[in-house]
Amino acid sequence: MSRRTGGEGMAIDDAFAAASEEERLRILAAACAGLSDIEVLQYALDQAVADLHALSGMVHWRGPTGSHELRLVVASGLPPTDLSARGDIRHAISRALDDRVLTYMPVTLDTATDHSVMLTAVPLDGASGAWLGVLSVLTDGPAAPPSERRAFLQALAAWLAERCGTPEPGNGPARLWQSDSHLQRALEAAKAGSWEWNIRTGEVYWDEPALTMLGVDPGIDQYDIDTWVNIVHPQDLPRVMAAKDKAVRTRSLYEIEYRVCRADGTTGWMHARGRLVLDEEGEPVRMIGTVWDTTESRIARESVGRALQYMSDAFLAVDGGWRIVFANLDGERLLGSTDLHGRLLWDLTAGDLPDLRARCLQAADDRTPASFDMQWPSDQRWYHVRLVPVPDGLTFYFADVTEKRLRDAERAAAERATAERAAWTQEMTRALSEAVSAQDVVRILTERVLSTFAAAGLLIVAVDDDRLRIVGAVGHSPDFLRRIEQHTVTDRSVLTDVIQTGVPAFIESRDQCLETDLLEADSGMNAWAVLPLMVPGHPGGCCVISFERPQRFTGEERPLVTALSGLVGQALARARMYDMEHARAEELQRLLVPRELPSLPGVTAAVRYLAADGAPELGGAWYDVIPLSSERVALVMGDVKGHGVPQAATIGRLRTAARTLADLELPPDDLLVRLNDLVKELGEHVHVTCLYAVYDPTNGECTLVSAGHPPPAVVHPDGTVQVLDTSPDLRLGAAEPPFNPAELRLPADALLVLYTDDLIESGHRDMDDGMAELTRLLTGALPRSRGDLDRLADAVTHGMRPVRQQPSDGAALLIAHTLRLAPEDVGSWSLPENPIAAGEAREHVREQLAGWRLDDLVPTTELVASELVANVIRHARGPIRLRLLRGRTLVCEVSDGSQTTPRIRRAADTDEGGRGLQLVAAVSQRWGTRFTADGKCIWAEQLLPA
Repeated sequence: MSRRTGGEGMAIDDAFAAASEEERLRILAAACAGLSDIEVLQYALDQAVADLHALSGMVHWRGPTGSHELRLVVASGLPPTDLSARGDIRHAISRALDDRVLTYMPVTLDTATDHSVMLTAVPLDGASGAWLGVLSVLTDGPAAPPSERRAFLQALAAWLAERCGTPEPGNGPARLWQSDSHLQRALEAAKAGSWEWNIRTGEVYWDEPALTMLGVDPGIDQYDIDTWVNIVHPQDLPRVMAAKDKAVRTRSLYEIEYRVCRADGTTGWMHARGRLVLDEEGEPVRMIGTVWDTTESRIARESVGRALQYMSDAFLAVDGGWRIVFANLDGERLLGSTDLHGRLLWDLTAGDLPDLRARCLQAADDRTPASFDMQWPSDQRWYHVRLVPVPDGLTFYFADVTEKRLRDAERAAAERATAERAAWTQEMTRALSEAVSAQDVVRILTERVLSTFAAAGLLIVAVDDDRLRIVGAVGHSPDFLRRIEQHTVTDRSVLTDVIQTGVPAFIESRDQCLETDLLEADSGMNAWAVLPLMVPGHPGGCCVISFERPQRFTGEERPLVTALSGLVGQALARARMYDMEHARAEELQRLLVPRELPSLPGVTAAVRYLAADGAPELGGAWYDVIPLSSERVALVMGDVKGHGVPQAATIGRLRTAARTLADLELPPDDLLVRLNDLVKELGEHVHVTCLYAVYDPTNGECTLVSAGHPPPAVVHPDGTVQVLDTSPDLRLGAAEPPFNPAELRLPADALLVLYTDDLIESGHRDMDDGMAELTRLLTGALPRSRGDLDRLADAVTHGMRPVRQQPSDGAALLIAHTLRLAPEDVGSWSLPENPIAAGEAREHVREQLAGWRLDDLVPTTELVASELVANVIRHARGPIRLRLLRGRTLVCEVSDGSQTTPRIRRAADTDEGGRGLQLVAAVSQRWGTRFTADGKCIWAEQLLPA
C-alpha cells in the first residue's frame, strides 16, 4: 500500500491538526487525491485515531454480495484480530449500524485491572440511504470524547461515505470491489475468476471474468444456485453436486473439474475450488472460491494421450506396485491382451522374461534410467527396452531393433563399449560431485583413473597468484614436485602452455619432450597426458596422468580423458568454493555464541565449546551470560539437535529472543514459555533443549527452569559435588506450559556447572557413566582466580571428550563461579504507606551515600527514590521497601505489592503530575521494572564516579 511519508506527510499532518473542521476535510481530500479507496480509508482512520488520541481504530465494510455481514477492512493501533473477537465491541458496532447514529459505550479490555476504554462508533451512510459500514475508535478512560471531537468524527464519516461509497442496487458499496483492480485484470488475463455462494439464501455472486468464462448472462440482477446448476453439463452434474454436498457436510475443501454448457452453444472445462466460511456456532454460511478455464490444458492432455496411444513403439507405464496404468496399442499387442489396466506386470511376463524383472527392480532401486536389448518370447523379435523411473513408478519403451541388430552386430558392440565409457563417466561424475575438498578429488582420481588407464602417476596443479601450486600428487618424486612449484604461469613448459591455451597435450614418449621441459625431470615416466582444468573466468591449473612406458593414446581415449579434465576442473572449483564457505561457516559459528564472557560482580564464568565431528559445523550447542538489573545474572545453556545453516539460524533466533526477553525482566518460567512458543512456530522438526538460570548475588538465590536439558551440577566450597534434580519439562516446542522452576540458595564461592548432553553421552558411554565421570572431574575443584577457572574448564572438557572423540552435534560446558555482594554494599529499608515515606527515603539515601562517599550522587538519587516512592503511594499499594546497591553502578530500587506496570506518559502543560518517571529516566543511565512473587520492583541505575 502506498502512503505519504517524509516532509510532505508531516506538513499535511501539521496543517490538518491546526485547521478548522471544514478546512481539515478539504486538506484531507487534497492529501488523498490519487489514492485508492482502501488507502483513503487507512489514511482517514489514522487521522481519526490521532485527533481523538485513541488507542485503536477500525473500519468495517459491507461485503460484495448484499449480505448484512460486516468485514474488517482496515485497522490502526491494537491488533484487529483481538478487537474483532470481542462480543461487546461487535455489539456496539452493530448497534451504531442499526440505529444509524453515533454510538459510544465503555468497554473493559483488561478484567484483571478493570481498566475501561470508550468505544465510539459512527455509521457510514452512503447515497440513497444505503449503509456502507462503520468507523470506530477506542479512547483511553471511561469518559466519552468531547463534543467537538465527536462532531469531527461524524463529519469525517460523512466525507468517507461520499468519497468511497457508490452504492449499487443489491450489491452494496461497489467501489472497494470493482473489477478494474490490478488483481482483477490479472485474473481476466489468466482466465480465472472468483465466486461466492450464500448457503442460507442460495444467492451466488460471480465476478466479471467468471461470468464470461461460464457464459452466464451478466445482465441478470441476481443469481442463485439454480443458475449454476443449469450451466453444468448433465453428465457431470451428479458428481459436481455430490462434491458440493460433501464439502458442506464435512467442512472440507471443495475442488472439482467439470464441463459447462454455455449459452452460445460451446462447451468448456472449468476447475473450481472453494472453502467454507462458518458462523460463530460453526455452521457453514458461505462458500467462497475461484474458478478457471482448463479447456486448453484438457485438450493438451488428451492430445498427449492420443500421441502415446498411436506411437510406433510399444509404451507401458506401471505404478509403484508394478501394476499397469497405461499401455498403448503396440504395448497391448506385445503383451497379448487389450485388457491390461490394473493388472500386475509380472503376471504377464515373469515366467517368460525373468531377466526383465531383475532389470526393472534394479532400475527402480537405482532410480536411474536403464536401456538394453532383449528378445521377446512371443514373436522372437529383438527389442531395445528403455526403463525410465518416474516419481510414482516406471515407464517402458520397446523399440523393435531386430533388423538393425542383425545388420549391425559390430556396430552394436561399439555402442556397448561407448555405453560402458559413458557409465564410467557417469560414475566419475557422481563420485566427483560428492567431493568437497581438493584432497577428495585427488583420492577419487587415484582410485579410479590410474587403474582404468593403467597409469603410474597422477599430478594436479593449481594456479595461485600466477604461480604453480601442487594440489595432490601420486607416483612422483619430491624433487620433481619442488621444481614445478618454482615455476610461474609465464615460464615456458608443456604444463604452462596447456594452462594458458586450454588445449590438452598428449606426449606419447620422451622423444616428444624438449630437453628443457619440466617433464624431462619426471624420472621413471615416459608418457604423459596433460589436461587443462578450467575455472570460470580464469585458468585453474592442469591434471597430469603419467605412464611408465610409452603410450599410444587412441581416438577413444583422448575424448575420454578430455571429458575427465572438465569433471576434475568443476570438482576443484567446487572445492575452492567449499573452502570459502568453510571459512564463512567458521566466522558464523563464532558469531553464534559470545566471543567474550562479561566479568560481573556476582559471577565469573569460563566456557568451552566442542564443534561437531571435529569440524566447526554450524549449529549445535549455544550458551550465554546475560547481566540483569541489580547485579543479577542470567545463565543460559541450550542445544539444537543437528548442524547446518538452519540450525545456526535457529540458534541465532533463540539467543536473540532470550536476550530480549531477559532485558524485559521476565521470570525464568515465563521466559521459557515465550521461547517454547517461538520453537513451536519453527515446526515439529526442530529439536531444542534449554536451561535458564537467574542468580542473585545479594542473597545467593538461584532460580532454574529446564526444558528437556540435562540437570546442572553444583560444586560446593568444600569440594563436594551435587547434581541437581530439576525435574525438567519436555523440550522446547513439545512442552505444555507452565514450566516448573526450581529454587535454591548457592553459597559464596560455589560453582554452577551447565553442559549439553553431547558432553556426557556418546556412542561409547551412556548418560549415567558420563554423569559419574563429570562428578569425578569436578570433585575437589576450588578455583581461586580466573586462571584456575579456565584450567578447570580445560581439564573437564579434555576428560569428558578426548581429542580423538568429537560430539555429533557440538557440545558446550559453562562453569560459573558464584560470588556474593559484600553486606556493606547493600542497604535496605522498609517505608510507611503514607506521604512521609518519600521524606524518609531521601534521608536513607543521604545517610547511605555519605557512608559510601558518593556525595555527588545524593541529589539525583534522592530525586529517583522520592519519585519512585511517590509513584507507589499514588498508584500502587504496600508494603513499600527501598534498597540501594553499590556494584558496577549505583542501583536504587523501590518495591511494592502491586503488579501494575508503570509507564512514561506525556503530561499536558496543565497537568499537576505525570512527570515522575520522565525525571527518573532523565537522571538514570537506565531504569526498568521486574515482577516478584508478591508485587514488583522498580529500579534505576546511575554510573559511579570514576
